[in-house]
Amino acid sequence: MSCTFDMFGVLSGDVPTSDTPRTIRRLNETANRRARNRRIVHLSLVLVVAIIVLDALAGDRGLLAMLRVRRQYTELAATLAKDRAVNAKLAEQARRLHDDPNAVEEVARRELGLMKPGEKVFIIKDVPAAAPTSGSPETPR
Repeated sequence: MSCTFDMFGVLSGDVPTSDTPRTIRRLNETANRRARNRRIVHLSLVLVVAIIVLDALAGDRGLLAMLRVRRQYTELAATLAKDRAVNAKLAEQARRLHDDPNAVEEVARRELGLMKPGEKVFIIKDVPAAAPTSGSPETPR
């Protein structure tokens, strides 16, 4: 162990020195700074995580946007299926009109009111029912 005398006659080297108030104050300030820096880092991390979660929920490609797109996809798929069914029905009707002469005759009679020579057409008009009068119902004579 080496010991030396300094100019004031005090041993220096391996002898422990007592903490002065200035040193204690510096240690406390350093600890406070570290704690404050730690809090700032924690709050910054919480803020960044909150921003990421908010973007994941409500961003352009977030959860809400994905749910909206899925709903639109389902609606469009249903519309497409309905349009395909109508298209198949119209294709079948076009095939029948092209290949079957009876189908052409049926459409001509129904939509154009055409008839064959020698046929007679009877037009029947609906007559609205008479409203019952108050009192006893009358029977027709």
